[in-house]
Amino acid sequence: MSGLSLECRNCGAALVAGAGQRSARCPYCASPSVIERPPSADRPPPAFVVGFVVTPERALELARAWLERPLFAPGAFRRAAPHEITGLYAPVYLYSAATSTSYSASIGEDYTVTETYTTTDSQGRTVTRTRSRVETEWRELRGELALYVNDRVVTASRGIPNHELEGIEPYDLRALRRYRADVVSGWAAEEPSLTIEECVGLARREAEAAVGVRLAQFLPGDRHGEVTWRTGMAHEDLALTLLPIWVLPVRYAPDQPVVRLLVNGQTGRIYGKAPVSVLRVIVAVLLVLGVLAGAAAAIWLLGEYS
Repeated sequence: MSGLSLECRNCGAALVAGAGQRSARCPYCASPSVIERPPSADRPPPAFVVGFVVTPERALELARAWLERPLFAPGAFRRAAPHEITGLYAPVYLYSAATSTSYSASIGEDYTVTETYTTTDSQGRTVTRTRSRVETEWRELRGELALYVNDRVVTASRGIPNHELEGIEPYDLRALRRYRADVVSGWAAEEPSLTIEECVGLARREAEAAVGVRLAQFLPGDRHGEVTWRTGMAHEDLALTLLPIWVLPVRYAPDQPVVRLLVNGQTGRIYGKAPVSVLRVIVAVLLVLGVLAGAAAAIWLLGEYS
């Protein structure tokens, strides 16, 4: 989809909004505009939005503290400071579905067995003693489990992979409110760039993983083995939602790629992948080996002179 032309409602300037944008800011008067594009199959209108809580100053503070933590990152990275920060309303889907799971498993029930045996004590006498051991009785179990999986969050943006979104989750969805254009006015707001089919695939995989966790909690017995299950989804629902994210690019060396930090705009949780300094890793390994060698030498000397 090409850019969209619109007129600033304040000064009348002609603006062009990018294909993936839902909002624009006039370069002449700084007035925000929200683009109401015609809905399509892969770009439905947003249903919900969660507002920003974390200020840009707080996001920068959290990011600077995070940059200092990775012990094996290059020193230049740990000293770097993000100077750019962008507040973004990122598109996600809230997925809900009724699930029906057929499962089979081996259920282990533990029980204690007490046995009597004879042995020789420290005085050389034969004595009778008892000891206990735990054994497990296994049995096969098959059944059905019906669950409702509610509000699984999956990305709708190619710019924010799902594992990065998971890195800054969870969001408190009790703060959801119905989408209104004035909530995102003045902010960067992205349109979905993943297809509905791609997002449904992500959501179903998350739902199946959630069912697996619940199934493990549901199964009786003391232990489980050979657990298999097949889950069907019905009454699936997708609600396009805009979530607040602070995006902070960090450049720590001219010849190194930019490291992007994401900060949850509601909770302040951070996701980033720090680079690793091979030199720092080697030094740490050598230090550990030196400590172990010193400890071994001290033990040997104590043995020689004791």
